[in-house]
Amino acid sequence: MDLETISNYLPLYLEGALTTFKISILAILCATAIGYVIALLRLSSIGVFRGMAFMYVWVFRGTPLMLTLFWLYYATPFGLTLTAFVAGLAAMSINSASFKSEIIRAGLMSVDKGQQEAADSVGMNPIQKMMRITIPQAIRLVTPPYINNCVIMLKESAIVSIITVPDLMLAAQRAYNSSYSVAETLGVAGAVYLSMTSVLMLFQYLIEKKMRIVRK
Repeated sequence: MDLETISNYLPLYLEGALTTFKISILAILCATAIGYVIALLRLSSIGVFRGMAFMYVWVFRGTPLMLTLFWLYYATPFGLTLTAFVAGLAAMSINSASFKSEIIRAGLMSVDKGQQEAADSVGMNPIQKMMRITIPQAIRLVTPPYINNCVIMLKESAIVSIITVPDLMLAAQRAYNSSYSVAETLGVAGAVYLSMTSVLMLFQYLIEKKMRIVRK
């Protein structure tokens, strides 16, 4: 490994890593919000809502992220023109929301119906029942698959480099185009990705440990 080559392009890598972090965190937040709404629609008693939510999950779980990315960037509907960053963020959010909605739905469905009936019997409204009974119990079950999905999102964010979002992967490509040093450019990029995903996995471990203590 040529340390001089690595040090020369370190600012470029740091800038790319910051962009990767920004787009990943924003996409996780957006996907979580959309996924929660889709999960509630899937559990709705209204057939039309259930059907719409099912179609959303069916389409975006069954099609590649790259297809959604290209569609939003090169063929944006309604005559809109999206920047590369916004198109990448929207594609990641829309695609991941279909997976997160199923994770959230499974967690909500896992709560015993008897507890929900007990909440109804003491006069809780739907919001109180959701906030005090359903969500606290569902969080314990959805945390591992949810954070696993977030790790996947962070790694898949590299795909936005295709539409010239200046993320970590594009920084590695630019460093390679200037230095032709494969081991150094890809090695540093891999190390940075591994560092960021390791933080998420550590976060998952700490949350699960905390939940085990609370449960005991």
